[in-house]
Amino acid sequence: MKLIIDIGNTVVKIALFKGKQLQNTTIIDECTLQNILGFVNNHDISGTIISSVKDINSNIKKLIHHFDALFLDFNTLLPIIIDYKTPNTLGKDRIAAVVGASILFPKQDVLVFDAGTCLTIDFITKERVYKGGRISPGIAMRYRALHQLTNQLPLCSFSSERILMGYDTESSIISGVQQGILAEVREIINVYKKENKETIITVTGGDCFFFEKELKNSIFVNSFLVMEGLNEILDYNA
Repeated sequence: MKLIIDIGNTVVKIALFKGKQLQNTTIIDECTLQNILGFVNNHDISGTIISSVKDINSNIKKLIHHFDALFLDFNTLLPIIIDYKTPNTLGKDRIAAVVGASILFPKQDVLVFDAGTCLTIDFITKERVYKGGRISPGIAMRYRALHQLTNQLPLCSFSSERILMGYDTESSIISGVQQGILAEVREIINVYKKENKETIITVTGGDCFFFEKELKNSIFVNSFLVMEGLNEILDYNA
């Protein structure tokens, strides 16, 4: 079994892979050796990769030492070409997502949306060249910003109700945040589709199912895209 650890801004995702197949996955709040060992149980681990959007701390050092883990950074060998002016600043989750997309959709241009704390949008060509992308606030961050950076607006949260035009302050915020981010995503998809109508659109991240519901048949949703990409990077460095 191979152990995949993805340390994000808000949660830690861990998974076990056998070959290319995902066997088990879970989410934990704190990335401690004890928590990881509890998930691994008695499985024999043949390789481990750790991706973190945070700096290396004592917990991560313990994991690297215990599992002799590969820690993903800008020096790690990758199965894709990075065409980015500052590869040392490129998010590990963004790298893993486009690697995963290049494996799932070989020889195709792919636009990857990762809808989590931030909404990241990344493009990889059919030649496996990563060309860059965009970073904007995710849904929860937009709600928090409206509340924290104003004096009067309340803190709202995600709503399953589809509100095109708000009928009070709360519904106006919900409409602005959720319909606004949808409009952003739709416009970017349209721009890329005009360049190449065969471009594949895939969405991952914690809010991916919101986009699946709203955008319907125009996208491929894979909530494990980053984990699959990390597994591929681990194999590439074996």
